[in-house]
Amino acid sequence: MNEISYSAIILIVPFLGTFLGAGVVFFLKKEMPPIVNKILLGFASGVMVAASIWSLLVPSLEDSAEMGTWSFVPALVGLLLGFLFLLLIDTLTPHLHLHEDKPEGLPSKASRTSMMLTAVTIHNVPEGMAVGVVLAAALSSIGGGVSLEAAMLPALTLAIGMAIQNFPEGAIVSLPLLAEGNGKMKSFLLGALSGAVEPIAGLIAVGLLSIVVPALPYLLSFAAGAMLYVVIEELIPEAMEGKHTNVATVGFALGFALMMVLDVALG
Repeated sequence: MNEISYSAIILIVPFLGTFLGAGVVFFLKKEMPPIVNKILLGFASGVMVAASIWSLLVPSLEDSAEMGTWSFVPALVGLLLGFLFLLLIDTLTPHLHLHEDKPEGLPSKASRTSMMLTAVTIHNVPEGMAVGVVLAAALSSIGGGVSLEAAMLPALTLAIGMAIQNFPEGAIVSLPLLAEGNGKMKSFLLGALSGAVEPIAGLIAVGLLSIVVPALPYLLSFAAGAMLYVVIEELIPEAMEGKHTNVATVGFALGFALMMVLDVALG
């Protein structure tokens, strides 16, 4: 395969996770058992935190190592900007947090559904960006004795990790849509489409870095900050509500361990 084929596969893989996860709506009842929901939320959180560290923050620090004592600056600036970016999006865009029962002042089913989809779509952007940034770094490293396959492996590893994380996320989106009274096909399509923004965000990140290559350490840590914001603001609060919070902790540990192993062993 050539660079374009590899890049297309890497950008699409995370979306396939959401697509397959949304398909769970055809096999389960209208509501996911709460204990399963907590495990999946914890698992997704663990994958995203591990990916933020090993696939984004560590490479950001390594890429700016030539700055010596100040090598932490790109990682620090990018991380904080990533948090700030998602904070602004959350503040300025009307949407429904996963742990909220219904939007204030907009109690209708249609409003709840659209706001939930808006939230998930917004929070898929940093995941797509993360894959795109690592892919751009891979593309820039090709040559000089580095084979295409070896260069692409870190990006493919992150894409697989995001796909694993997106599988439960797809189910977490489509099943509530079904419970709101939508048909199975509509719930599946809306749940799947919530992940369509990921390859688009990834492609934009690749395009930006092809123009501004020195920004790579900043964009790696920016994607990490945005992803960590999603975990702290959305996934963990939902996972820690009510009973059986310990299963969410177990899910987090499993997700973190899996992504760590994938990144270290394959990346």
